[in-house]
Amino acid sequence: MKKGNFFLSLAVLIIFIYGCSNKNETEKIKMLKEKISQFAPTKIKYNEKLLDKRQKIVVQKLYEASKLIDTLFLNQVYSKNEKILKELQSGSSQEDKLALKYFKIMFGPFDRLNHDKPFWGDEEKPLGANFYPEDMTKSEFENWIKKHPEDEKSFTSERTVIRRKDSNLVAIPYSVFYKDKTNKISALLKEAAMYADNPSLRKYLNSRADAFVSNDYFQSDMDWMDLKDYTIEAVIGPFEVYEDGLFNYKASFESFITLVDPTESAKLKVFGKYLKDMEANLPIPDKYKNFNRGNESPIVVAQEVYCAGDAKAGVQTLAFNLPNDERVRKAKGSKKVLLKNIHEAKFKKLLFPIAERALSEENLNYVTFEAFFNHTLMHEISHGLGPGIIVKNGHKTEVKKELKETYSTLEECKADVLGMLNTVFLINKGLYPKSFDKDIYATFLAGIFRSVRFGIHEAHGGGNAIIYNYMLKNNGYHYDAALNKVSVNFDKAHEVLESLAHKILLIQATGDYQAAKDLIANYANESQSMKNIVKTLTDLPVDIKPVFQIGE
Repeated sequence: MKKGNFFLSLAVLIIFIYGCSNKNETEKIKMLKEKISQFAPTKIKYNEKLLDKRQKIVVQKLYEASKLIDTLFLNQVYSKNEKILKELQSGSSQEDKLALKYFKIMFGPFDRLNHDKPFWGDEEKPLGANFYPEDMTKSEFENWIKKHPEDEKSFTSERTVIRRKDSNLVAIPYSVFYKDKTNKISALLKEAAMYADNPSLRKYLNSRADAFVSNDYFQSDMDWMDLKDYTIEAVIGPFEVYEDGLFNYKASFESFITLVDPTESAKLKVFGKYLKDMEANLPIPDKYKNFNRGNESPIVVAQEVYCAGDAKAGVQTLAFNLPNDERVRKAKGSKKVLLKNIHEAKFKKLLFPIAERALSEENLNYVTFEAFFNHTLMHEISHGLGPGIIVKNGHKTEVKKELKETYSTLEECKADVLGMLNTVFLINKGLYPKSFDKDIYATFLAGIFRSVRFGIHEAHGGGNAIIYNYMLKNNGYHYDAALNKVSVNFDKAHEVLESLAHKILLIQATGDYQAAKDLIANYANESQSMKNIVKTLTDLPVDIKPVFQIGE
């Protein structure tokens, strides 16, 4: 080859490689921008006038503790998160800056809206997050417990990390493994308690501070349930087990700082009086009904001030129902906290725009904020109903332990189905107008498309997919292929929902792991009509990205 031709060929090659590299970089930037645009920035305001000077200090201390919760949860999600965060923060390219934005929304390099596939790098997310050794399999964990039954309690504990020591597996308490941060959080809660004039809040903050050191949250959960005549509704600690995709054993750190809305909360207290009646009305044999959970199940409507950790990752929750400890639920029930300012933001920016595209014109007339807000209330109430502690093979056990990784999806599905059925129950008691059932059914159907856009692998999305496909198969919903819209068959909806509730509750009552897997395999999928409708929503935001007033 002539020298001139060689250099010409080399120049062409360099231009080609640079062009491809530049094109790939442009595609990555475009992809990241699209992902970020799925979350509509929304200012989350709260009424500061509800707080006096000392209460504002309490809230500030809780905010500082919650910022530490963010870093704790980041570590729980993935062992390399802190390293990746530093790399992105020090990066100067547009790609680095965009990736950092999405990383902060997702709490890691894995896209929670796309089956946890990596959007940065090419490593897959470990199924057990960072709760277990990344190379540990389910069978290795289960075999260890079979050979070492004395380790079962600590290994399946919600508040231990599993690690390797030499050739053995060991369980390390959170209070030891995360000692640096849990001790700081404990100190901040003690400081907050010093400014809490409400005796019950001061007691809770002190006992929760102790829990971060002792790793025993039972007493502080009891104290949280005993809060009286208070304005600051705050909960902080390790609670939900969704992040643990191996077993749903390990709890993630999170926090909610909220302020009680006294007017709205007073309206809702009446529903707590019907808990036993709702339990009695469940569509399963009486022998499986659970009348032993506590009767104290307060319902609170609050304004969110800040949330952290698991509560902030990806999709924002509309409410929370805690504590999860069955011992506390048996003694005191559970507390349902509805976040009204989050509801208002999501209805306006997400749900109603979706309803306009997904539902028939007749059904759209029944989509209301009142039905949206009410269903969340009934969803949270319904978490406290049905089987909790059960007997299997002659031994006492818990539903969540028997159903393993299927538990979260089935539990969320149960709460949504019972949420609708219990609303109809209260309509029949005269607490709602007769026509409200259509509002509930139609508004929930629109909400399904809001939830499944988060990913059906996620517990709430998977639970909603089960409902949609079961209702469609059994004529509870009707899909119009010509219009690409769906509607509720109001004549059949209640009957089909009762049938689904019966299936789920029976699986939970008997701890039937295989039946749970089968139900999820058959119905927690993207059916063709669901795909067709979701395609029409691609330009709408999937969720809000909270911009907290307190952070400014």
